[in-house]
Amino acid sequence: MDAPVVWFVGAGPGDPDLITLKGNELLVGADVLIYAGSLVNPALVERSKAGVKLDSWGMNVEELVMAMVDAARAGKRVVRLHSGDPSLYGSIVEQIAELEQQGVEVTIIPGVSSLFAASAALKTQYTLKGVSETLIVTRPAGETLEEDDISRLSETGASMVFFLGTEKLPEIVDKLRCPPDTPAAVVYHASWPDQKVVRGNVGDIARKAEEAGIRKTALIIIGGVVDPMGRYQRSVLYS
Repeated sequence: MDAPVVWFVGAGPGDPDLITLKGNELLVGADVLIYAGSLVNPALVERSKAGVKLDSWGMNVEELVMAMVDAARAGKRVVRLHSGDPSLYGSIVEQIAELEQQGVEVTIIPGVSSLFAASAALKTQYTLKGVSETLIVTRPAGETLEEDDISRLSETGASMVFFLGTEKLPEIVDKLRCPPDTPAAVVYHASWPDQKVVRGNVGDIARKAEEAGIRKTALIIIGGVVDPMGRYQRSVLYS
């Protein structure tokens, strides 16, 4: 007899059409859907034909796991729908460890991260010849992270994308060791209908974001790739 399975699916950044074909197939055909609250577009939740739909907001790991285990053991198709791609700040490893301990297997379907929806909104690329060959994805210290490496990482000249830091934007820019005129942007709700993009530099981006009313659910992008015109070199591949 095959072991029960739970499917972890990346919902994409917000636009319900940016879920993968395989992820959408699983979503629609799920018997039980456990989704990541307001981080997932309600249109995706409505699209699912699942008889049971649970908002995971407010649930702890033990509650999540037992809900998935009970349904999977009952032969139900269980889909755990995470925002963006589950591999970025998705807290999936702790869930997987508990599920496997209960004899439940996990299959992960990757998704389009808001990280990439933000670059699309900015019409740029994170790795660009002559500007940056490296991308750093990180977050500021907070309730669940005692210390961060922002100051040290910002000295590398790499493109930087910050998750979970909108409300800490002034603190982030204070820690940066790159020049104040380094291009910066804040992308709110990347790919959602109410998407908002604010551009500036390290010296003024916190003020501009505050003036635009952006205080949560945004990504912060730092580096020359935010404003690449006149900075980049042509790719050898297409020369």
